[in-house]
Amino acid sequence: MIAIGSDHGGYDLKQVIINYLKEKEIAYKDFGCYDKNSCDYPVFGRAAAEAVASGECEKGIVVCTTGIGISMVANKVEGVRCALCHDSLSAKMTRLHNDANMLALGGGMTGPNLALDIVEVFLNTPFSEEEKHKRRVAMF
Repeated sequence: MIAIGSDHGGYDLKQVIINYLKEKEIAYKDFGCYDKNSCDYPVFGRAAAEAVASGECEKGIVVCTTGIGISMVANKVEGVRCALCHDSLSAKMTRLHNDANMLALGGGMTGPNLALDIVEVFLNTPFSEEEKHKRRVAMF
């Protein structure tokens, strides 16, 4: 299951991602926000991150206007490795090398087509399991 969360600045992109998940029949849990009224990204980023850290959700996707603030909040939760990605290559590399379990996107920075490419790569790229990467991830 994928945890998903956003603030008002990421709401529209979150809805695009939810539609993608539905289309691909990927289970998800929406941790809010639920409309475009002004709200505080830490509330929703933390809720999604806690679901990933607890094992309730396998991975997470969080979105705010830039992706910066919500990624910072997610990374405050122990056990979360959230990567802010702006392209498909960074999404691939953060899964291969860092075993990232959360993806952050900027709703005001990344268009929907590119965002869906990033999401697809993130969700479908396995961790490399190379010893050097496992050793480094263990140091987090």
